[in-house]
Amino acid sequence: MGELGVNHFLFLSAALFIIGMMGVLVRRNLIIIFMCVELMMNAVNLTLVAFAWESNTMNGQSFALFTIAVAAAEAAVGLAIIMALSRRQSTIDADEIRSLRD
Repeated sequence: MGELGVNHFLFLSAALFIIGMMGVLVRRNLIIIFMCVELMMNAVNLTLVAFAWESNTMNGQSFALFTIAVAAAEAAVGLAIIMALSRRQSTIDADEIRSLRD
């Protein structure tokens, strides 16, 4: 059995990003869309760490920690917006929410 290289991690990251992108494009539930955006951010973190592991520097890990902090802030704000929309219109279906379009 061979050793895991950076290509294996990049393939996994690309697969996770594509799954997240398809979830954002196909789903209409705001919670599911939100989870898919988080999945895409985790795929980017995996790519950053894989490249940092290949080059033996700490730059990728520091960027990954920064994106994790941004994802935590985005999760708090995003869930608050979703809760406010669901209370106002009693739905979390993206097609039925029209208040932000006008």
